[in-house]
Amino acid sequence: MDKEKLKEICERLPGITHDYQVDWQADRYHVGGKMFAMLGGDAERKPIITLKCEPNRAVELRETYKSIVPGYYMNKTHWNSLYLESDLSVDIFENLIVHSYNLVFEKLTKKAQKEIVAE
Repeated sequence: MDKEKLKEICERLPGITHDYQVDWQADRYHVGGKMFAMLGGDAERKPIITLKCEPNRAVELRETYKSIVPGYYMNKTHWNSLYLESDLSVDIFENLIVHSYNLVFEKLTKKAQKEIVAE
């Protein structure tokens, strides 16, 4: 998976902000000030994207795809990391980015949600 394509998918979601965490060498994407995606690398600098995921779905995905592992440097219950150099389809990446975004968005206050939708 192309890193630029993943950035494009993240950036077209409503109300997102982006920053670069120098210490982690990672691009981070937020909605309402809360992170939903991080593009970086694992301990061996293999490119990954780390995404929030509903816990039961996270386990199911890890059991189904060897390229999806517990979230690197994150809470393993709520986050998965997907290796970019894998056989995962664009649809899987896109669906899981949107799933992560929605999980975070739904936890925002109603006021914050309305402000984002109104942008």
